[in-house]
Amino acid sequence: MFTRSYFMVYGAAFCMLLLNSCQSTSPVKVLKLAHGLDVTHPVHKGMVYMAEELGRISEGQMRVDVYPSGQLGSERQLLELLQIGSLDITKVSASALENFVPNMKVFGLPYIFRDQDHAWKIFNGEIGKELLLQGEEYWLRGLCYYDAGSRSFYSKERPIDSPDDLKGLKIRVMNSQTAIQMVKSMGGAPTPISWGELYTALQQGVVDGAENNPPSFYTSHHYEVCKFYSIDEHTSVPDVLLIGTTSWKSLSDQQRDWVTQAVDASVPEQRRFWKEAVDEALREVQKSGVKISYPDKKPFAESVSAVFESYRDQPEIYDLIQRIQAVP
Repeated sequence: MFTRSYFMVYGAAFCMLLLNSCQSTSPVKVLKLAHGLDVTHPVHKGMVYMAEELGRISEGQMRVDVYPSGQLGSERQLLELLQIGSLDITKVSASALENFVPNMKVFGLPYIFRDQDHAWKIFNGEIGKELLLQGEEYWLRGLCYYDAGSRSFYSKERPIDSPDDLKGLKIRVMNSQTAIQMVKSMGGAPTPISWGELYTALQQGVVDGAENNPPSFYTSHHYEVCKFYSIDEHTSVPDVLLIGTTSWKSLSDQQRDWVTQAVDASVPEQRRFWKEAVDEALREVQKSGVKISYPDKKPFAESVSAVFESYRDQPEIYDLIQRIQAVP
């Protein structure tokens, strides 16, 4: 026969089990992050660090599931998924955002930054923050900038240590008017070719050289064909971490604060990952016989100064150029 004390004891136990069950199944806010990079890439590592930080800061109340290597689609598809709220976060080059944030074009101008310290003052400062928010009318909110390195020239026959060395050379560039104009201003013959076709184009002499950052020069195996790498660092276009505005608005103030803290903590770590990748790339290509040079940047910068003046008829871009150059 069940006594009153029996019901009291086992009733209390049942309530405790129910309470523990409710606590263990309390909702965790999950954000989906997808991108096209492989898992060895320093930008992927930065995003993973951000995800780990968010879990730590929120004490497990938020989680980021990362889908690398184009698992959920191409860069364009991922942007579209962000816009309709089917994906929360992605990463794109600032160049890819120009259709949504035209002023991002300023980051692709040659020698707009004096050096890396100057570039990061801009990215982390007032100008950078303004541009991160200018895509909100297209349902894209920038969270931060990640280091995607600086592009420099590499070539088959001779080093490119001054603009004069570009004369007579066909240089592969992205299909970008800014890149085409830059190489023309320096005296070279810009030749747009897709990235996937470039190795063969270099082998067959369709082009004499190209330009990219050290990790890309290394991982593409272009160093097998091009034995001269001139670190002139003509452009430094960052990557941008984005969240869809639908996803951002779905977060509470506390959750937004956690995301912001985790993102901010990941930026210096990602820069460290990038530096490690650059050091490894330069070390490995040197081992394979590549001659690395560090030319004076001043003649290169002077040769493209007219590029800035060509934006006088675009007041917003021209104003940004002047503001960036005024930052000490």
